[in-house]
Amino acid sequence: MRSEVNIHLLDFFVLIAIFQAAYISFFIIRNGRKHSYANVYQGLFLLSFALLAFEEFLNNTGYITRILALTSFSQPFNYFLGPFFYLYIAASLYPDQKRRTWIHFILPVFWCCYVWFYLAQPNEVKYNAYISLKHPDWEPAQVVSTFSQDPLGIRQYANELTILSLLAYDVAALVVILKKLKSVNQAFFNITQPQIAMIRNSFVHCIVVALLYSALKILWGMTSDVGMIVVPYFCIYIFIISYRITSSATYFNQPFSVLDFPVSKYQKSSLGEDQKDEILSKIRHEMEVNRYFADNLSSLGGLAKKIHQSTHHVSQVINERLHKTYFELVSSYRVEYAKQLLKEDAGSKLTIEELVEKVGYNSKSSFNTAFKKQTSLTPTEYRKSLKVN
Repeated sequence: MRSEVNIHLLDFFVLIAIFQAAYISFFIIRNGRKHSYANVYQGLFLLSFALLAFEEFLNNTGYITRILALTSFSQPFNYFLGPFFYLYIAASLYPDQKRRTWIHFILPVFWCCYVWFYLAQPNEVKYNAYISLKHPDWEPAQVVSTFSQDPLGIRQYANELTILSLLAYDVAALVVILKKLKSVNQAFFNITQPQIAMIRNSFVHCIVVALLYSALKILWGMTSDVGMIVVPYFCIYIFIISYRITSSATYFNQPFSVLDFPVSKYQKSSLGEDQKDEILSKIRHEMEVNRYFADNLSSLGGLAKKIHQSTHHVSQVINERLHKTYFELVSSYRVEYAKQLLKEDAGSKLTIEELVEKVGYNSKSSFNTAFKKQTSLTPTEYRKSLKVN
């Protein structure tokens, strides 16, 4: 069996992008576990893409002939892309909504098991599969397989299933987006809320990629290799993400030494006391006058944009002056607003579900938990106490 390796300049860029994607996905998942499952799904989506790109790198360079055991190891991740993307969209727009996520992973997990019929084949089988795709002029190896690599006869439809999975989950994501837009009275191409607009843009980006992949497979044949187009696109995407992360990092806004030891969180902050007073005033105005907390997609980054300050500075002022985290601050405003609505005459006519939506929560359980934590009563008990008094 031949084992020729050819590495071109593009292959180096691909490898760098893969390592960057792996690191970024780890960073997103690690931090997302503390704040938002949407970030976890986004990180897993990126990691799946990186693993697919890594196998394409092995195939393009010929390194796969030296580690034939890894041939098609990434195939199951084709079916993880759709679910991870859909769950990222759903968790971003409805962060507190409970959902049966396991349903979405039936096909990917099944394929993880099923692909072992192929992975357990002799290396000659994998070598022949590789050269049929990349080097059809090479002489195939002689091999006798003792069991079928595709007992159900479905691996031959792997590309078709990938296309169906991607498009089905894109449609599901679109339904979730349209539902959210309807609830906030926004149009798909005229969105004023930054976070929803970002989600819309992510959806458009992914549906274009899915349609491009599908079109190329249909036009060139399902067994054709479209990695030479998709993988460079992936590299550009990763480099753009890396640039956005580094360009927005506050770490680079100040002098530093590689010999620095960890210091207090805001010890090197450039904010003066007058600046902190000004930022605090803007935060209070946005919360108390404009009721930014009532937006169920409100975020620290969104608040920072509203008052034209950096996220780091807004977080610092909330922590130092109010002795709260951003989420604790929002929760306190939402509960106080709920108490106000309940005290008003119209409040007695509100259902708890309507109250939840008005104050900015996405789920009744999260609202009840926050309300009871601050008042020691559930919203229903609080309403009854008002009637008694």
